[in-house]
Amino acid sequence: MTKEEIINLEPSVVWNQFYEISQIPRCSTKEDKILSYLKEFCKKNNLTYKQDKIQNICIKKPATPGMEKLPGVVLQGHVDMVCEKNAGTIHDFSVDPIKLLEKEGWITADGTTLGADNGIAVAMALAVLESKTIEHGPLEALFTIDEESALTGALELDPSIVDGTILFNIDSEEEGIFYIGCAGGVTTIGNLEVEEESFPAGANSYQLQVTGFKGGHSGAEIHEDRGNAISVAVRILRDISAKTNVHIYDINGGGKHNAIPREIFISFTAENPESIVDSITKYSSFLKNEIGDLETNMSVKVVEENEVPKKVFTKDFSNRLIGILFSMPHGVIKMSRKVPGLVETSTNLASVVLADGNIKIETSQRSSIMSENDEIADKVKTIMEAGGAVVHYESRYPSWEPDPDSSILKVFKDVYRREEGKDAEVMAIHAGLECGVIGDKLENMEMISFGPDMEDVHTPDERLKISSVASVWEFLLKILKEV
Repeated sequence: MTKEEIINLEPSVVWNQFYEISQIPRCSTKEDKILSYLKEFCKKNNLTYKQDKIQNICIKKPATPGMEKLPGVVLQGHVDMVCEKNAGTIHDFSVDPIKLLEKEGWITADGTTLGADNGIAVAMALAVLESKTIEHGPLEALFTIDEESALTGALELDPSIVDGTILFNIDSEEEGIFYIGCAGGVTTIGNLEVEEESFPAGANSYQLQVTGFKGGHSGAEIHEDRGNAISVAVRILRDISAKTNVHIYDINGGGKHNAIPREIFISFTAENPESIVDSITKYSSFLKNEIGDLETNMSVKVVEENEVPKKVFTKDFSNRLIGILFSMPHGVIKMSRKVPGLVETSTNLASVVLADGNIKIETSQRSSIMSENDEIADKVKTIMEAGGAVVHYESRYPSWEPDPDSSILKVFKDVYRREEGKDAEVMAIHAGLECGVIGDKLENMEMISFGPDMEDVHTPDERLKISSVASVWEFLLKILKEV
């Protein structure tokens, strides 16, 4: 889509900002260009800002005349995005803009993630900040960095840059649902130093390719039982290794710690081609029966490789790696007894990558009860260590305890009922929102999370509903007047 095409959508002020943001590379940990854009935005609109040492930016805007005594509101979102693309898509996330497409009432991208998570929050906040007609009390827009990979911005936030007492986190993905709680989590990472030997005589080289899985957000979609490409691949490879000697020599699967892996490629040697055909045939049938109705585009195949490596993993190391990955839990561990339908605890086998003679296995655990989160993380750590991995934890973040008696929640519910003629849903979410971390740093901050309809975030199928953006925008304007 051209800029002219996208700003013809309503509300044009929001879509104009969304387009501009989409032109700026902003993968997690590489947010310099979007931060420069925000500073230039402040200069252009005569707005002040504060920035902390970790580079979070909080932009300030005075209240509309006559509304100075209203409580200060903070519009909050993160500036980074998950950068994933389909195999075969030519796109350099460090320099290339996101190519926007419109499909049947949704905005999506051309073979890459869209960045609506959380570009739509940034776009809405900037649209409010630049407006001369929107009525509001004292206003701030807090833009955090590196939410997607490690929650770094929220975890390292300097609370002194924020003055408001009410926070609107615009990072949820279902219109008409107000979130008042979220899971906490931790990333558990194992590293194994590769053990090698010479290429085995009489063997051939192959690559197992497991692709086309839906993937998705490991918090929002973990309960849907979507296929995990890593789990599927190692299940097949374990079956092959039971019939013939298997030596792995390359492996690359999954991506971000908070994304369910969509594909994996494992290069290995084997001496018995018939055993490979047998395993692929068998597991293709198994998978079709188990998840074929859900994973309609999955592909499982083995191709023979022309190049023969000089070195391969030893048989023992290959077996230990297969054992770790095969034993690794993935999916829902426990459902909440207190909140019907809410996933309480889960774990995601996110990625396995060979680089510089080291295998890195990355997983993430989530729970609304931190003791349960620590327990499943320890189980994952124990499995990795049993296979010889050196394990450490990263980015532990707290859960956000729900407050159903929040005064801001009452305002949100009343306005929604008046405007929509029906009640909004009030929920906690299994995904990890920044609210948990920010609330831990900013005492007495009332918080609520909401947003427009989005689907398949963290994947190249990510899409944002056009009509929902308009509805949520109109709701936001009404809320700003009545908080």
